Amino acid sequence: MLRKVLAELYERDLDKLKSEIGSYADENDLWKTSGTVTNSGGNLCLHLIGNLNHFIGGVLGGSGYVRHRDEEFSNKNVGLERMLADIDAVRNVVLSTLAELTEEDLDKPYPIEVFGHPMTTAYFLTHLATHLNYHLGQINYHRRLLGP
Repeated sequence: MLRKVLAELYERDLDKLKSEIGSYADENDLWKTSGTVTNSGGNLCLHLIGNLNHFIGGVLGGSGYVRHRDEEFSNKNVGLERMLADIDAVRNVVLSTLAELTEEDLDKPYPIEVFGHPMTTAYFLTHLATHLNYHLGQINYHRRLLGP
C-alpha cells in the first residue's frame, strides 16, 4: 500500500515540478538569485533531479547514476527543454524503481546510511518525497516573485 501511495505522490510532484519550471515567464529567470536567496529555481530543479536519480535510481534501482552534487548548484543556464526532459527521465526512473519494490523491500534498511544512522527504505523514500515537496514550494515561490 505504501509503495502505491509513494508512487502517486512522486508522480504528482514531479509533474508539478515540470509545470513550475515550464511556467517561468522568462527562461533566464530560472537562474536569478537576489539578496539572501542564493539558490535559483533552476538550481533547485537540478538538485531535485540529481537527488532522486542518485538515491532512488542509483542506490535502489541500480541505474549506475553518478551524482555530482556540487554541479547541481553551480551549473547555470541549462536549457529549459533539457531540464524538462530530465524531469521526465527522473520521473520514469523513480516510478519504474518503485514499481519493482515490494512492501517487504520497504521494511528493509535503506542500503546506505544517509543521516549517520540506519533507517528503513520506507522512511527514506518518505523523506525524499517531503524533500521534493519542500523544494517544489521554494521553486513556486521563486517563480512567482520574479513573475509579472
